[in-house]
Amino acid sequence: MVHPLSRDIAINAKWDKSIWSKVTACNLEYFMGHRPSHIPNVEFKLLYDPESIYVIFKVVDQYVRASSRGYQSAVCQDSCVEFFFTPQQDVGSGYFNLETNCGGTILMYHQVSRNYCSKELSDNDLDQIQIASSLPKLITKEIKQPVTWTLEYKLPFSILAKYTEVITPAHGVEWKANFYKCADRSSHPHWLTWSIVDLPKPDFHRPEFFGTLIFC
Repeated sequence: MVHPLSRDIAINAKWDKSIWSKVTACNLEYFMGHRPSHIPNVEFKLLYDPESIYVIFKVVDQYVRASSRGYQSAVCQDSCVEFFFTPQQDVGSGYFNLETNCGGTILMYHQVSRNYCSKELSDNDLDQIQIASSLPKLITKEIKQPVTWTLEYKLPFSILAKYTEVITPAHGVEWKANFYKCADRSSHPHWLTWSIVDLPKPDFHRPEFFGTLIFC
């Protein structure tokens, strides 16, 4: 259940601020492929208002890296959290993949399926996403020791509407979505999911396995 936001929120990646303390966290409980030797503990929370959806992640991690530079770079190779979603119930209409590494670098596309009718969101649109991370923008030397990091962003519905039909969240509205964690080129790669993806090999671009977000 995604609850409405009762007041303005500062985007600063602080997991323990009061507005988030009242929101129940969801966990990424499943993995794809072989069981990884390192399984981070990943939680996320959601809120919304009439203009935007708000997302915050908390990752208890290790072997952390952030080497991607600039919009639309290969952030999935870094320590990365991802929000894939269809802003309505019909996954056949396509989906957004919003991928953010632990330093806050963004990749975001809209597509019908992997690499089919794929549209890269413009820099101007990505500039409108307010984002904050608890870690530096670049981590070129992998952090081997345990580290907990948080990442938070505010995603305006107005930029989504440039690429597809959007059912604006309100009481009873449902979207389809999945949340992921990966680190493809870390020393301990892994592919974690919120809604189970029943495939033998990692593949996040499978909207048929999306779960349901219900807005209150």
